[in-house]
Amino acid sequence: MSKEYNPYENMLEVLEKAGKMLNLQEDDYVELKYPERELKVSLPIEMDDGSIKVFDGYRIHHSTVRGPGKGGIRYHQDVNLDEVKALAAWMTFKCAVVNIPFGGAKGAIKVNPYELSKKELEKLTRKYTAAVFSIIGPEKDIPAPDVGSTPEVMGWIMDTYSLLAGYDAGGVVTGKPIEIGGSLGRREATGRGIMLTVKEILNKLGMPVKGASVAIQGMGNVGSNAAKILYREGFKIVAISDVSGGMYKEDGFNIEEVCRFLSSDRGKLLKDFEVEGVRRINNEELLTADVDVLVPAALENQINEDIASKLKAKVIVEGANGPTTVEGDRVLDERGIKVVPDILANAGGVIVSYFEWVQNLQHLAWSEEEVNCKLEETMKAAFADVWNKAKESNVSLRMAAYMVAVDRVVKAKKYRGVFL
Repeated sequence: MSKEYNPYENMLEVLEKAGKMLNLQEDDYVELKYPERELKVSLPIEMDDGSIKVFDGYRIHHSTVRGPGKGGIRYHQDVNLDEVKALAAWMTFKCAVVNIPFGGAKGAIKVNPYELSKKELEKLTRKYTAAVFSIIGPEKDIPAPDVGSTPEVMGWIMDTYSLLAGYDAGGVVTGKPIEIGGSLGRREATGRGIMLTVKEILNKLGMPVKGASVAIQGMGNVGSNAAKILYREGFKIVAISDVSGGMYKEDGFNIEEVCRFLSSDRGKLLKDFEVEGVRRINNEELLTADVDVLVPAALENQINEDIASKLKAKVIVEGANGPTTVEGDRVLDERGIKVVPDILANAGGVIVSYFEWVQNLQHLAWSEEEVNCKLEETMKAAFADVWNKAKESNVSLRMAAYMVAVDRVVKAKKYRGVFL
C-alpha cells in the first residue's frame, strides 16, 4: 500500500485538522496519534491435508479512555498492520460520536476465509482467540464480526474464551448467534443505521425519500442489509456490486430476489445472477453512477481524487470504513457533495453491539422492536450533534463528526489524567 493511500496516515491527517478546529493544543490529543497496544501473533494451523500453514494475526487497542475496547475481527488476505491501526482508531471515534461508553479496538487475520474449509477456519479462529486471550474480555476488549468473519466465528471465539477463562463469558464478543446470547436486530443493525442516516440527510437537504435512486458498492453483510432495508423503505436500488463485478438496472432491482440468490449458497456472486434489463458495469462505473445516493460499503480508499472528480451522486453515505481518501474527500468538499462519514453512517452495528453487551452483562433479552427503537433514537441524536456542529463551525460533516468525537475523547482523558 502506497503512502498516499495509507489509511492510518489519512486518519492522522483528519485528526490533526479536527484538533486545530477545536482550538486544542497538540498535548490535548497527541495520545490519539498512537495506539495504546499493538499485538501481532503467528498462528500455525494443521490444514486438512496434514500440512502446517502459519497465518499472521493482529489485535490493536487504539484508546480505552471512554471504556473497554470495541471492534471487529477482519479476515482478509490483504490486511496489514496500518489498516488495522486505522480501523481501531476509527472505532474510537465512532463510539465517541454516537456517545456509547466504548473505546476503539480492531483485530484481523491475514487470510482468505473462502479458501479454507469450515474445519480449518474454526481451528484458525480458536488459535487466534487463545493467542489474544490476555487482552480481550467482557471488561477489556469486546470483538465482533467484520469483513470475512461471521456470527458463527463469534460463537467459536466465545466458546474458546469461556473454556480458557473457566466461566461462561457471553459478553466477550457481540454479533453472536441469537441462540447463544446474540441480540435481535444485530445482524441488520449497520444496514438499518445506514438507512436511518440516508433518510436524515435527505430530509435535511429537502430531497424526497420515496423513489430516490441508490447505488451500493459491496453486497456483503453491510451492503446487502442496507440494500434490503432501503428497498423496503421505498428507495430504488439501481446499481449494486460485489468482488465479481457490478450491475446496473435503470428501473431498480428487486433486492429481496438478489439477496435470496446470494445467500442460497456460500460463494454465490453477482456475476452469476441473471435478470432482464441488467447492464454489467465495473467498479468505477458504479461509483460514478448518476444517482441520488451512493453507499460505498466495500473496503477502504475506493473514492480517490480521480473518482471524486467524476462522481455524480448528490449524497454519499459511507457504509464501509474509510472508503474515501483524504484527497478524494477534498475534491468532494470543493464540489459541494454531501458526505456522511463512516464513523457516523455505519455506527448502527456498534450501537447494537453495545446493546447486546449490556443484555449479556445483565442477563436480559430485549425485543427486536426495543432494539430498533433504541438504535433509531441513538442514530438520530448522533446525526443531530454532527449536523449542528457542521453548521456552527461551517465545516463538512466529516470534520464535524471528528470534532464531536475528538472533543469527547479529549475531555474524558483530561478527567482521567496521565498516569505517572
